[in-house]
Amino acid sequence: MKQEIHFVTGKGGVGKSVIAAALALKKSKEGKKVLLVELGDQSFFKDFLDLPEVGYQPTAIAPNLSVALWTGEACLQEYARHFIKVESLAKLFFENAVMKAFINVAPALPELAIMGKVTSGPRKHGPALPFDCLVVDAFATGHFIALLEAPKGMAQAVQFGPMGEQSRSIDACIRNKDLTSYHIVTLPEELPVKEATELFQRLKAEFEISADLIMNKVIATDLPLASLKEAQEEGSDLGKFAAYIEHQLEHQRAILEKAKQVPSDLQTVPLYFETNAWPLIQKIAEVLR
Repeated sequence: MKQEIHFVTGKGGVGKSVIAAALALKKSKEGKKVLLVELGDQSFFKDFLDLPEVGYQPTAIAPNLSVALWTGEACLQEYARHFIKVESLAKLFFENAVMKAFINVAPALPELAIMGKVTSGPRKHGPALPFDCLVVDAFATGHFIALLEAPKGMAQAVQFGPMGEQSRSIDACIRNKDLTSYHIVTLPEELPVKEATELFQRLKAEFEISADLIMNKVIATDLPLASLKEAQEEGSDLGKFAAYIEHQLEHQRAILEKAKQVPSDLQTVPLYFETNAWPLIQKIAEVLR
C-alpha cells in the first residue's frame, strides 16, 4: 500500500486544524494507520484534545490514530542522527556554534527538513515512518507556499550531490497526485474565499497542483424563506433573529457561488454548535469526502 500524504492549509482562523483532525480521524476509521502531524513550535492539539503532551515522536490518541509535532530543527536532527549513526558526533554537529548559525540563516533549510520528513515514506529515505497515511496540519497560506518552494529552491541552488538529489526527489513527491493531496480550508466569507482562491490558482500555476476547497462552518437549514419573512413581521426578538438569519443565508449563498467558480472539488462542512472537541471532530469526519 502506498503511503498517502494530505496537506491541510488555509487562512488563519478558518478552522484548518480541526478539519485536519477530522480528516485524520476519517482515514483512521477506514482502517488505515494515520499520523496527524502538526508543524511549528507549539501544539494546538495538546490543549484542544486535552492531551498530556504532544512531541516529535508519535503519540497514540485513538485507534489507528497518532499525533506528532514537528519542527524543522527536530526533523534535521533526526535525519542527521539516522545517517551519522554515532550519537556523540551528531550531538557535536548540532551543538557547534558555526553549524547552529548556518541552520538559522540558511534559506528554507527548516522547511526542506520538514518536507523531507513528510515525504520520507514514499521516497524510502531516512528513518522509517510506519503509517499508511499522513495528514499534515500545515502552515497558513503564505508560509505554506514557502514550505512547498523549499525543495525546488534548494535543488536549483545545489544541483549536484546528495542535497540536490534529495531536494529533487522531495519536489517530485509533493507534485505527484497519486501520493499527495491538498486541501484548502476556507469560510463562507469574502476574505477567506479570496485568499483560498488565490492559493488555489498559485498552486496550479507554480506547482501544477490541484487542491480541494473545504468550506467550513456553513449554516445549514431547511427553513423556507417564507417562514423567515413571516417571523420578521412580528417585530419581536424572534423577528430580528429571523432577519439576521435571512441576511446571513443570502450572503452565504453569494459566497458559495463565488467559490463554485473555482475549478475545484468543493466540500461544505456545516456549522456545528458543539463545544467538545472529540464530538465536533467526529461530526466533521462523517461529512468529509
